[in-house]
Amino acid sequence: MKIPGKAKMNDGRNIETTKIIDTSSIQFPSMDFFIRIFADKIFLVGGTIRDYLLYNTMEENKDIDLIVIDHSYEEIENKLKPFGKTNTVGKSFAVVKFSMDQVTFDISVPRTDKIKDQALHGHKNFIIDYGPHITLEEDLQRRDFTCNSIAMRLIDRSIVDPFDGLTAIREKKIIMTGPQTFADDPLRVLRAARFASVHQFTIDESIYICAKDVPLHELSKERIVDELFRLLLESPQPSIGLNQYFKLTILEKLFPTLYLSTLTIQDSLFHPEKDEYGHHTVWHHTLLVLDIARKCCRLFNLDEEQSLALLLGALFHDLGKATTTRWEFKRGRMTITSTYHDTRGADMTLELLTDLKIETRKNFPLKQTVFNLVKNHLRLYELYRNRDEIGFKAISRLVKDMEDQDFLLMLLDFADRQSREPSPLDFNSLDDIANWFVQQKQIYNINKETIKPLILGRDLIPLGVSPGLQMGQYLKQLYELQLDGAFETKEEGLSIFANIRNQ
Repeated sequence: MKIPGKAKMNDGRNIETTKIIDTSSIQFPSMDFFIRIFADKIFLVGGTIRDYLLYNTMEENKDIDLIVIDHSYEEIENKLKPFGKTNTVGKSFAVVKFSMDQVTFDISVPRTDKIKDQALHGHKNFIIDYGPHITLEEDLQRRDFTCNSIAMRLIDRSIVDPFDGLTAIREKKIIMTGPQTFADDPLRVLRAARFASVHQFTIDESIYICAKDVPLHELSKERIVDELFRLLLESPQPSIGLNQYFKLTILEKLFPTLYLSTLTIQDSLFHPEKDEYGHHTVWHHTLLVLDIARKCCRLFNLDEEQSLALLLGALFHDLGKATTTRWEFKRGRMTITSTYHDTRGADMTLELLTDLKIETRKNFPLKQTVFNLVKNHLRLYELYRNRDEIGFKAISRLVKDMEDQDFLLMLLDFADRQSREPSPLDFNSLDDIANWFVQQKQIYNINKETIKPLILGRDLIPLGVSPGLQMGQYLKQLYELQLDGAFETKEEGLSIFANIRNQ
């Protein structure tokens, strides 16, 4: 049932408010404080309301965005100063960052954005006007989608919904708030894909039409990467968002090497998985592997950095197939093969990660780990196929080459194989091949510590070897012998070294 209400705006106009659901349980830290300071002039805006209406809960540590009408920037700042710390770093965007009780809030003045140069796009190409002369509705109108263009007045929890965002949320649709200004910020196209993936929304057809002409190349690498990472980490099924990247021309414009996988077919006997139209493409296979990897992240409680590495590894693991796939007469028939796609894909992945400026994340070697995953993603299964012939040497080399992230490789290997199953997401544990690898590591006592080089440079100096190229060559040769199982103690290694020097 709709319960209409009105609130006077500074220019005499009314804010139309509607209470169509029970919002009484919407609560966040210091909410009563803000009501006391700003009375009926303060509103909760944007995604926090959307998420509450979708899930009937407020996520912990969720950013709280507030907007205050009838006040200048300075008036807001002066009212808050006695109670906490104010930071004016966001003043150019009409945002006061206010910290109290170890919680930071973004409190903004209503604003409008007008593009400076029609030939350019991006979040810096705007003339921003803000102040008490801007209405709440004008502020909501500048936002990307109708599901985000809603506000809740704190004092009575009434909803302000001038663009029918509540209907969009109820119908789970992503609709442009302002079609005329949608393309002003190209990031909105990527955000549409993320919202569709995270919240299982459908995208309004007009967005697909508009997206074709949006100059995505003007986006900074940082903004592109941030959106991609959020999609991968926040979505329970990242394939939905990545498929939207395909449909919205994001893939073609921003990830052209990945786009080629949509045009590359796989052999239907080795890869029976196919999309809804019957195509056995590398792209469809990649999306399945990505969703399986995402489930593995949850199943094994991977942290954010490990999850990102695994998910990026899944996304790029077959990148090399686009340039290595060909027909070959094999096993009595013409077969589609992709020989050396692992090494070629690793090189392409390195180029892509470098272009996107992806290096480390919270001291985790993200770039190197993803590169290692792509380069080695076929090796574990090859070891299993030849399990009667391999031993310590092969297992230890793989663990060494993965630089202590062989567990992620095991998950990627599993996801790659699981994608061929009739119900690829129907699993709650790993399979016999993964368990075999774990057992082999246990049998041979192979881990990060046990395969550390036993002989270091300082061990060779007393023997008359000076630091330099020659020492480096000796150390490399000794480590290779150690991994081959030629010695298990430093003393044994130094004895072998003596023989090497005498040859």
